[in-house]
Amino acid sequence: MTNRRIKDFGINPVVGYILLLALFVLLSELLFYKSEFWAPYIIVFVCAIMQLELSRSDRLDFLHIVFNNKTKRKIRIVENLLVYIPFAIILAVKLQFVVLSALLAISIILAFVSLKSRMNFTIPTPFSKRPFEFAVGFRKTFWIFPLLYALVVIAICVSNLNLGLISMVLLFAFMSSYYIKPENEYYVWIFAETPKTFIRRKVFNAVKNATCMTLPVIIVMLAFFYADFLLILLSFLVGITFLTTVILAKYSTYPDEIGIPEGIATVLVLLFPPIALGVVPFFYFRSIDSLKRFLND
Repeated sequence: MTNRRIKDFGINPVVGYILLLALFVLLSELLFYKSEFWAPYIIVFVCAIMQLELSRSDRLDFLHIVFNNKTKRKIRIVENLLVYIPFAIILAVKLQFVVLSALLAISIILAFVSLKSRMNFTIPTPFSKRPFEFAVGFRKTFWIFPLLYALVVIAICVSNLNLGLISMVLLFAFMSSYYIKPENEYYVWIFAETPKTFIRRKVFNAVKNATCMTLPVIIVMLAFFYADFLLILLSFLVGITFLTTVILAKYSTYPDEIGIPEGIATVLVLLFPPIALGVVPFFYFRSIDSLKRFLND
């Protein structure tokens, strides 16, 4: 499936995988450069999140229908190990062998974990129903927010500003993920507004909700790291810019999914924010053109 998606965007799969690998290595190096002590644990956290994503109830139900229990367990272990390998290589290069071994054990244990829930109640959200991406996304990832808020508390306890900034970046990364998958065309068509109004409303609601979720982090960090208030505010603005870029990238290819070129450009905005001056307007005008098929101009 991944090969097909890469080919759909006119990119040789080999080239696509090389670009993704280079991006992974670059982000890992940046993480160790910013916070060498906490980087291994953040890598474990990210790897575990990706492995838990493979434990969704719909995937497990499919495997249960097609395979017997023994084969299903083997498949899940292999899947988790495939996710584990790139993270393990980074940890091995950085000589983090204890963390590497712990992550291997975690990967195997998570292969037996099921995220199937029997809860029948609805998790309340601080968001209105209209910007459904945040309401749906928050309910799926609500448990991540206390962990990232706790990371900020740890950053204060050890007087590590970089750890707090990493927590903020991860917050924006998860909130931006709510906008990656394009919604059904009907949920765009029902709005009686122009493409410009639609895009601006989407961005405004996203920024408002993201600010609501990151405001506690900003206030606490400003209270304890006041001397670095400019860096904290700049990090927040970079996060907002990244979120905006993700939304515009999504609708620039609508109704198709975000392509590899758009994905790379979006990540580069996070790594080198000044290029947003060119990327954001480019995606904005492409989004308007894409939405003209579904909305009144």
